[in-house]
Amino acid sequence: MDSFKALVLDKVNDQTNMEIKQLSLDDLPDGEVTIKVEYSSVNFKDGIVAVQGQLVETTPLVPGIDLAGTVLDSKSEKYKTGDEVIVTSYRLGTGHSGGFSEVARVPADWVVPLPEGLTLKEAMILGTAGFTAALSVERLEDNGLTPKDGPVLVAGATGGVGSIAVNILANKGYEVTASTGKIQEEQYLKSIGAKHVINRNDIVDSEEAPLNEEKWAGAVDPVGGKTLQYILKTLKYGGSVATSGLTGGIEVSTTVVPFISRGVNLLGIDSVVCPMDKRLQVWDRLGSDLKPAELTGEIVNEISLEELPEVLREIIQGQVRGRTIVKL
Repeated sequence: MDSFKALVLDKVNDQTNMEIKQLSLDDLPDGEVTIKVEYSSVNFKDGIVAVQGQLVETTPLVPGIDLAGTVLDSKSEKYKTGDEVIVTSYRLGTGHSGGFSEVARVPADWVVPLPEGLTLKEAMILGTAGFTAALSVERLEDNGLTPKDGPVLVAGATGGVGSIAVNILANKGYEVTASTGKIQEEQYLKSIGAKHVINRNDIVDSEEAPLNEEKWAGAVDPVGGKTLQYILKTLKYGGSVATSGLTGGIEVSTTVVPFISRGVNLLGIDSVVCPMDKRLQVWDRLGSDLKPAELTGEIVNEISLEELPEVLREIIQGQVRGRTIVKL
């Protein structure tokens, strides 16, 4: 492929500009593995990069923190032409041109072989959001959470991490309460496994008391801010919250009381530089016991590269539900 299409981000007079352009292989960054990209996915982080110009280390840049495709050329002994692979996180789409391109070139150390049980399309329906959701569930269970312990809260439930977490937990037999600012999406959330749906305003901390009534055996939190404050105050004794996001803000005000009076656990979830051995383990589980039952239908929306700029703007405005994938 001497010429191919890509969404290119540039800055002109301190203004972020994105445009679909024709590129050549010479335009790609250094790396050992060149990939014909079949699918990418749209994450909130992609919107921050492409629309707001944040987290961008260099321009011009092809955004897209996820990609899945077939190896065109490899200078690494680990991979050969024709191998199906996925790449997520690291500096992909922030400091190294990423997945919103028909061809990408990446370091071999970032590449994950496509796990058994997943197609390239399914891998991108999952993407970084699915990986983060699965890592959150695994960490919660490693800290003792079981379905018999009681209800589990998922905040930001109509988003990518939230939607997949709801489905994974429901499939494993948990009683899931989904919180959302889009209460009109109640039917959608119940269709993917939520037993109860509540308004996100109901789980925003507004009291000065260090503890509130015990409610949740565990929680998945891609929101942060005052939502995380509320969760810490309402976890049951010994409960844990896996937190991975900041759409609700980066500041969290708490006391030591929930930790020393109820023994709760705050579990930080990092999907960017997660060690490769753990990364491979979680992706293998996403193709087997943690594979969501809902990887079609309402949970996924497939778009073209030409439709991508508008969707990137919408995801920043909170107007995107579930997972959106880009067919390259």
